[in-house]
Amino acid sequence: MDLGLTGRTALVAAASRGLGKAIAWELAREGAAVAICARGKEQLKQTAAEIAQDTGSRVLALAADVSVARDVFSLVDAVMQHLGGIDILVNNAGGPPPGPFLTFSDEDWRAALDLNLLSAVRLSRAVIPHMQQCGWGRIINLTSVAAKQPIPDLVLSNAARSGVIGLSKTLALELAASGITVNSVCPGFILTDRVRQLFRARAEKEGHSVQEIQKSYERQIPQGRLGRPQELAALVAFLASEQAGYITGTAIQLDGGYVRGLF
Repeated sequence: MDLGLTGRTALVAAASRGLGKAIAWELAREGAAVAICARGKEQLKQTAAEIAQDTGSRVLALAADVSVARDVFSLVDAVMQHLGGIDILVNNAGGPPPGPFLTFSDEDWRAALDLNLLSAVRLSRAVIPHMQQCGWGRIINLTSVAAKQPIPDLVLSNAARSGVIGLSKTLALELAASGITVNSVCPGFILTDRVRQLFRARAEKEGHSVQEIQKSYERQIPQGRLGRPQELAALVAFLASEQAGYITGTAIQLDGGYVRGLF
């Protein structure tokens, strides 16, 4: 299937590794020029080189912290200057630390909201006027199954990512007439550094091995395995495509059947 992404430009946040890297790679493979950002410059440059060499697409690497407002505005300005526009925005960020509710301060909550909610607010606010001028755009917000089925010890993530889904639905209603779609993707347990970190934290807390913890999660997933980053990237690429033009306001989980709810 031709996704119609040749000639499009995409900005993928937190894309030096993990899910962001897989998404940027898939979009580049489909012919889009891709801008990627992350805080670590060396890993970012290496990722950009890998993607460009494999796909032949143009890949722009820009160091930025999406939880910092001035970084967001500088990032979008640089992408617009170098690539000429942003047709596809993938809002993505790492997760806040795990822990029970009473262990977190107001500062912890502010940091979590800056990272997972306000980063999406600011990036979307910066790119939407350009998309409106073009009459076409795709905004895809990476959240988590935690927004549909809260995960124990992830209260910061559970709350902040639920806010992203509310934002997405509202923007979808506001922007539908402008040819812009807005959707959320809710990854389940995908084998990334973030998930490995959560496994290690629980293993240390409970006195088990990381392998035992991973197996305990796999038993909760009807498919009996963790997801692969490439599987999530394929979904995001489709939502960014011409063919997905009538899909907006959705929150789609990719979780091997983990979420038990009806919606």
